[in-house]
Amino acid sequence: MSQSPIQEPKTTVVKKQRRHSDSWSELWLRHHHPRHPHLKNNQQQALKNMVLKMHALRSVSSSTTPPSESDTEYVSGVGCGAVLPDYTCLLSDQLMLKILSKVPENQHVVNTLVCRRWSRLSGKLVHCIKLLDWEFLESGRLVYRFPNLVDVDIVRGSVRAVRNSGIVLSNRLVMVHLDSGFLGNGFLRKEYFLDVEVVDRGLKVLAEGCGNLRRLVAVNVSEEGLKFVGKECETLQELELHCVNDLALRGIGICRNLQILKVIGSVDGVYDTVITDIGLTILAQGCRRLVKLELVGCEGSFDGIKAVGQCCQMLEELTFCNHRMDDGWLPALSYCENLKTLKLQSCRSIDPNPGPYEHLFTCPTIEELYLQQCQLRDKQGMRALFVVCKSIRELTLDDCWGLDNNTFDAASICRGVRYLSLEGCSSLTTEGFESVVLSWKELRRLRVISCKNIKDSDASPALANLFSVLKELKWRPDSKSLLEASLAETGVGQIGRSFKMN
Repeated sequence: MSQSPIQEPKTTVVKKQRRHSDSWSELWLRHHHPRHPHLKNNQQQALKNMVLKMHALRSVSSSTTPPSESDTEYVSGVGCGAVLPDYTCLLSDQLMLKILSKVPENQHVVNTLVCRRWSRLSGKLVHCIKLLDWEFLESGRLVYRFPNLVDVDIVRGSVRAVRNSGIVLSNRLVMVHLDSGFLGNGFLRKEYFLDVEVVDRGLKVLAEGCGNLRRLVAVNVSEEGLKFVGKECETLQELELHCVNDLALRGIGICRNLQILKVIGSVDGVYDTVITDIGLTILAQGCRRLVKLELVGCEGSFDGIKAVGQCCQMLEELTFCNHRMDDGWLPALSYCENLKTLKLQSCRSIDPNPGPYEHLFTCPTIEELYLQQCQLRDKQGMRALFVVCKSIRELTLDDCWGLDNNTFDAASICRGVRYLSLEGCSSLTTEGFESVVLSWKELRRLRVISCKNIKDSDASPALANLFSVLKELKWRPDSKSLLEASLAETGVGQIGRSFKMN
């Protein structure tokens, strides 16, 4: 008898299906997104319907079988090149604004390219803009696209710039593209700025469309343009004016809530306009609520600063940048009775002839004095400055030329200094530094950076004892200083720690 061969049992291999990653709509459906406390019932239902339809759309588009009749209710014509419906239309504008507001600000402009509705909604979230194309403002498209603007800079759009030019005039105040014929006598020619009438017309369009404007930066404006802005924009609080004259400042008086003002007159290589005592007096009488004032390239004298001090009684911060004041203007600071901060930036001199010292009065409210990139070779003016600012508590000297031992010694009259910052003062030596710092008994914070003639080896034991009681210390006078590394482990300069150097 023949035996039949033994048949082995068949084994079936079951392939494990790869589980696709869940989409955000599936996760929402699985966990049944809780009701948002800030959404109404109809908004909650609209959001739920949108998620359900997008989930159905994803399942139909990824399936290999033909869609059923019920599926076609959600989507029709899904295939190559088909246009899918926009289910965000189910959401109200209020809800879409809340969603788009969570997107980073640098994505708002990109969102405007999705569709007209997104362009309209995303434009409402833009609050700050710098104008480059004047036609965009004058045609009304700026205020239509961005109706909620609160900060607008129209300086670059007010210059007839050549976009394809390889020449760029760059200044910390303005940057424009130029050609070889833009400069005349070292400055931008007047004809390359838009006419005053054109600028005023654009300001009217801006003011009528953006009534909640809070900050405006403009150039070559007139009195009429400023008056119209002040009348329409009652919330305007900060104003920066480039290349204006004395008479144009008469329009500032309409801006009743103006608190911060920056006036830019003459700037080397850019503007050549003049602001005199007449403009300062007009400014002072029209802006009595000023809290912060910055004068760049402005001329004037004792009378102009006196008018500012007497009229602007709420003024707390005053800045002079590259000033062109006449001799004897410094004593007028005593009329600023509530001034707390005084800043001098890029000044070629302080006051070459401040007058007799017995006629100088101290301004007791000044607490902070900043000198940045100034030429301090004027020893008489520096002494007068420290007499007027005798009550300061914070002194900052940053990249100032000509600050030697004799000039710095005038600061010893300021006995109440609690914070001193020196940076880039290469003419000051350790001896001159110690003689002044040790006389300040209330000094608690010290910062010395890149002062190459202040040496660790020349430090006396008295200076080391001073370091032990400081609450904050940053000591790096030069790249070869070893004291910074040695103090790091001891904790000197931190509250509650001490260090003594023999």
